[in-house]
Amino acid sequence: MLEAKVIVIEPSDAEAAALLALLRFLDLEPVHVHDLAELQLLGSASECLAAIARRETVSTLGVALVAQMRAMRQPLPVICISSDGLPKIAETSSDLAWLHLETPVKQRRLSAVLDQAQNVRSGHPTQPGAHRFRPSGASKAMRAVHRLVEQVAPFDSNVLILGESGTGKEMVARHIHELSGRAAHPFVPINCGAIPADLLESELFGHEKGAFTGALSTRVGRFEFAEGGTLFLDEIGDMSLQMQVKLLRVLQERTFERVGSNKVIRCNVRIIAATHRDLDAAIIAGRFREDLYYRLNVFPLQMPPLRDRLDDLPVLIEHLVQRQGHAGRPIQLDRSAMNCLVRNRWPGNVRELANLLERLAILFPAQIISAADLPERYRSVAAEWPGGEMRIDSTPMPVSQCLQQPEPLESEPDAVVYEMLSEAALPIGGLDLKDHMSAIEIGLIRKALEEADGTVAGAARLLRIRRTTLVEKLRKYRLSA
Repeated sequence: MLEAKVIVIEPSDAEAAALLALLRFLDLEPVHVHDLAELQLLGSASECLAAIARRETVSTLGVALVAQMRAMRQPLPVICISSDGLPKIAETSSDLAWLHLETPVKQRRLSAVLDQAQNVRSGHPTQPGAHRFRPSGASKAMRAVHRLVEQVAPFDSNVLILGESGTGKEMVARHIHELSGRAAHPFVPINCGAIPADLLESELFGHEKGAFTGALSTRVGRFEFAEGGTLFLDEIGDMSLQMQVKLLRVLQERTFERVGSNKVIRCNVRIIAATHRDLDAAIIAGRFREDLYYRLNVFPLQMPPLRDRLDDLPVLIEHLVQRQGHAGRPIQLDRSAMNCLVRNRWPGNVRELANLLERLAILFPAQIISAADLPERYRSVAAEWPGGEMRIDSTPMPVSQCLQQPEPLESEPDAVVYEMLSEAALPIGGLDLKDHMSAIEIGLIRKALEEADGTVAGAARLLRIRRTTLVEKLRKYRLSA
């Protein structure tokens, strides 16, 4: 979900308890209000996704509820829980977005209705097939990502998304899901690194009542919730070895058992995994199972860091600025601010950019942002850029016209390497060519690993070989990343 908070309007704590628990399970933040007085305290509720209430509550509050929703700066979609459609008041207040949620409330239906609310809230079309999660950008790197996504989406093959934190791996996973034949079924994410190892099994497979201390009732796991749809295993590289074994069996057999049960449950779920870790190095270090890696790595997809696709910066900023505008915090960036942003290395990638713009929108709402308004770290990067001192221009311009790209660095031609090798002197008495070439190869591998900060994938790119080839060479020479 793009928004995190959902307002639950329910006078009874007992009636609200199950719905609040379900919303938390979907990684949303429910805000429980008992009456209109508490609802008024929320103000504009610009950070909220929707309001949910039972039909009885809507009918009881009636016109007062509608008036309160209209008084908000950005009217919220109202999700009405009932067994027989929307109440009559929905017909007389068609200016509000009314959505129907059938009772009893099921996770799949709730997730689908919240997706509709998100479309209404963001102003996106609600018809099926709308590409709501397509990552922004038209650079060469992102065009390659889009092409790969469109190729793999129609198939049920497992996908492994690699890339640094903040590059938009979950966004790509959602885009694959919405382009697939499983789009009408749930997309269920789970962060394998955020859940303790002893609880992850229960989260994935569910548990029976009394299976362990604290298991007061039967719980359905993420695999069952994702039935027919897609299960997104984020930060798979942080999963414990014990859980890796159990996950491998599920991927092979397509069956699992709840904790505390011997009943076999079949599953029809597509797996998309993601990690920012170097799995090749983790395999060498014994922290990740090689058989699970090959099971997940049917279709690898590498997300480029933002510093490698600065051509996309104007589009990303424009999109993120529009999002702040929808939230009631419009801002503009002048040329001097853009000159600073384009010279940053963005170690936090798109997430860092989004957080920066949100911070600026809070500090300077409805204002034109200049270089002087940026945090010091972004101003100092521009001042130290080798291209010279930045020209300050406070004129607000369309984002697409603000970008001034730095000159690309010239790489050393390969001909120099060949010349160095051709001029190497042969020692007196000759040499063992095999040992000599091995020594050269070891030296180059170590140098590449050093320049790539110890990452196998980065070193493989520098050496222009496949990662799997480099992994085999590391084993051969007993080297470690």
